[in-house]
Amino acid sequence: MKRALAVDDSATMRNLVKIALEAEGFTVDTAENGQEALELTKRNTYDIVISDINMPVMDGLTFLREFRANNKRTPVLMLTTETEARKKEQAKSLGATGWIVKPFKPEDLVKVVKRVVR
Repeated sequence: MKRALAVDDSATMRNLVKIALEAEGFTVDTAENGQEALELTKRNTYDIVISDINMPVMDGLTFLREFRANNKRTPVLMLTTETEARKKEQAKSLGATGWIVKPFKPEDLVKVVKRVVR
């Protein structure tokens, strides 16, 4: 069974990702911010991480930088309202696999996840 981590300060968004991926057979853990997510990634192995960018405590880009220091292979999708090209380039340079703009359709998220998770 594939395992995913959904990171977002919005409980609604975490639940949306969780429901969409659980319907596809994933086990999904959730975190409210990058720091909480980093702790989970130290204890668990994930097939994919889906993270917001703008969060309190530790934002998504800082999380991505810290996560990539020890984990180069796990796909990381940035799920955000940010559409600014500079932010996308920054995320890509830090190792983001892809970018999904909110709001999104759950089926679109599932399509992207299936494409990047082998």
